[in-house]
Amino acid sequence: MMDSSMGSRVVLLLALAVAAVVVAPPRPVLATEFVVGDENGWKNNNFDYKAWAGSKEFHVGDKLIFKYRPGAHNVYKVDGAGFQQCKAPENGTSLSSGNDEITLSSPGKKWYICGVGTHCQSGGMKLAINVLSRQGVAITPAMAPVPSTPAPPFTPAPSAAAHDAPARFAAWIVAPILLIFLSTMA
Repeated sequence: MMDSSMGSRVVLLLALAVAAVVVAPPRPVLATEFVVGDENGWKNNNFDYKAWAGSKEFHVGDKLIFKYRPGAHNVYKVDGAGFQQCKAPENGTSLSSGNDEITLSSPGKKWYICGVGTHCQSGGMKLAINVLSRQGVAITPAMAPVPSTPAPPFTPAPSAAAHDAPARFAAWIVAPILLIFLSTMA
């Protein structure tokens, strides 16, 4: 049979273990790989890249994959003015493999164009996205599915705070219990 001080210590250790699980680091969030244009890819066929991007939510850690026939197109990262004017940067280096991957490493606006001929101006080969931060989450890669049917209207994803609600609720339950046990030990 346990004496009361040993029993209190066991309960305290159990309470601390539960608290450690509740306050554990956030669960990993999967980074997504987006094939620009889905099945269309990166082509100068007046595909609506603005609408495509508008139906997605991009986060730091995600990847853009530009798929196209090598030699037919390229990809330049530009600033807002270069995007509006469809002008590749002087001394800029283009991506031209036909399977170009760009990891989104910081939040904010990002702009990309095709610098071949008039593909940007007349073919609509320009992409503007807004990259959101991922605060307090680990990122692991995952491939975004390429839809076989048109994407439904954009619905914002629930915030990370919504996913933390069970942990916050459990913390509100564990904290008072822990305080009660600590006060009985004094």
